[in-house]
Amino acid sequence: MSGLKSSVLLPLYIYPLPKAWDPLYSAIESHPTLDFTIIINPNSGPGKTALPDEDYSREIVRLNQYPNVYLVGYVRVDWCKRDLEKVCLDIDKYAAWGKHGNGEFAMKGIFFDESPNQFKEKRKVFMDAADERVKNADGLGGWRLTIHNPGTVPDPEYANPGPDLTTVFETEYKHFKDPEVQQRLTNLLRYDRDRCSYMVLSVPKSDVPDLVRELKRRAKYIYVSESKRGWYEKFGEGWDRFIEAVASHC
Repeated sequence: MSGLKSSVLLPLYIYPLPKAWDPLYSAIESHPTLDFTIIINPNSGPGKTALPDEDYSREIVRLNQYPNVYLVGYVRVDWCKRDLEKVCLDIDKYAAWGKHGNGEFAMKGIFFDESPNQFKEKRKVFMDAADERVKNADGLGGWRLTIHNPGTVPDPEYANPGPDLTTVFETEYKHFKDPEVQQRLTNLLRYDRDRCSYMVLSVPKSDVPDLVRELKRRAKYIYVSESKRGWYEKFGEGWDRFIEAVASHC
């Protein structure tokens, strides 16, 4: 199983003041064969204006110039408690970005945060409708990727047909090591490697290389942070170590 290639799935919830995203640009430019799927989140969603503010606009245009970068917009569904119409309006707003200029603001999919894991028919209907909205959204580019983030393995019913990608684990490393969590991953997971992502947080520095190797075996999209808190609001001291581990061929 060695040599499997994975991509970075990065929740980029850092406001783009000048140079704030420099560690990301350094990683992108230093690893041109490593793909980065980056979640753009101006204001817990696309925000109220037609285009993101000047700082976000500047950096989105820059990121879209890299061939190994794939931008997706953040939409919160609040475990399907949010009104579906509002979710669709957020999708449409991200899609509208792609119609400005020459497509330099375009997103290529949507990351649905707080998606459900426990099955109810009405929740599945909700998520299927949101996914369909993405797939039919004129203005979104690329594959129009649909990503669900329940943060844990969803009940098997969500896999038919299911999104393009599901984040089947998002919490701290100590929970990842829990036998009950691993048992749930074994028993309920209905997605193959290409449709899975893991976000493992608060990882001890010494454990990062081995963990990344394990995650690359399990999932095509991964994110690991050594930070104790604020995992998505800073790059942290372990950012370069994580990138090197993902880019490694072993």
